[in-house]
Amino acid sequence: MVAVTVWQMSRPSSLGMSTKKHTTPEITNRSPVYLDCNATTPMEPEVQREMMRFFKEEFGNAGSRTHEFGSRAKQAVQKARDQVAALVGAQREEVIFSSGATESNNLAILGLASFGEDSGRRHIISTQIEHKAVLEPLDELARRGFEVELLAPNAGGWIEAEKVHDALRPDTLLVSVMHANNETGVLQPLEEIADILREHSAYLHVDAAQTFGKVIAPLRNPRVDLISASAHKIYGPKGVGALINRKRGFDRPPLKPICFGGGQERGLRPGTLPVPLIVALGLAAEFALKNHAARERRCRQFREHLESALLPLGSRIHGDTTRMLPHVINLSLPGLDSEAVMVALKGEVAISNGSACTSSSYRPSHVLEAMGLPDDEIMRAIRISWCHLTPDMDWELIAHIITMMR
Repeated sequence: MVAVTVWQMSRPSSLGMSTKKHTTPEITNRSPVYLDCNATTPMEPEVQREMMRFFKEEFGNAGSRTHEFGSRAKQAVQKARDQVAALVGAQREEVIFSSGATESNNLAILGLASFGEDSGRRHIISTQIEHKAVLEPLDELARRGFEVELLAPNAGGWIEAEKVHDALRPDTLLVSVMHANNETGVLQPLEEIADILREHSAYLHVDAAQTFGKVIAPLRNPRVDLISASAHKIYGPKGVGALINRKRGFDRPPLKPICFGGGQERGLRPGTLPVPLIVALGLAAEFALKNHAARERRCRQFREHLESALLPLGSRIHGDTTRMLPHVINLSLPGLDSEAVMVALKGEVAISNGSACTSSSYRPSHVLEAMGLPDDEIMRAIRISWCHLTPDMDWELIAHIITMMR
């Protein structure tokens, strides 16, 4: 069972509602509680320690074959490959290390372009709610003459599997569907989509940045050909991730490299392997497999207290709550702009109003727009995301601050 470690400074209250009455929030020097784990997670202390050991002591290049430093580095990489593979039921040779899910998405999508052009299969199915790390590579393929069909979600924020079925054509090359949306936390019907594709040759790519190590079974489906993941979403370091390049029988998806130089990672991703980061990803994956049930229980407990404080304020949750990850909620508060809420709560919590990759632009969320939310509702939307390392919260204080804004 996972030990729950407080990452930020401990709070003065329990996880439940505080019993003291609040007037004006007390000004202190303590740090706000970090509630933006969908953007990035804190690192597990043991993962960080092992990573630093490979920075300081085991600093060999995994490509060096003539001495023990290189040999030990290679062994550590292979162990990490096994740890990552075990999480999704893959083989070690199906794991390609990358800089993160964005690069993995680009390799999965753009890497199929040559095969699509040579075979005359230029039709691609994806969704309107994908992360920009998928939508922008798809835009690039559209510029090259591919036909990209983006399916709209229903009001609950998920793509009905029947829409994928209806969109399939003989020349469909790729179906790319995120596992869970990064803004709403709504899970897509991945297993149903995989079943639909069993009799079709299209490759199935899943951006699993938000679910790798958190939702286990669907990503083990052998019909899922390509899986993108990042270490920094599962309590590991930034700058490393993986692409699972799963074989069908004896054949791998026919990917071509999108950059060149050195032939590492089966020729698909050149460059010196960042052994400390890879080791950390491997250990984080091992912990995720071992501890995901306990972590999920902790996150569900946290969610219960959050909802008990914020829902009575008239909050509206965006997305189908029956399909939602336990550690994220996207909601709006009546009459309160999201920017104003974030500023008012800045001393208590660190939250966001959308994807970390696009929130600085202050453009309306393309995800919430695709779900059909009105503009004023979108401008009120905030995203709160937490994890098993998140400390206890004084939710009565948060509710009080919000109430005082009205």
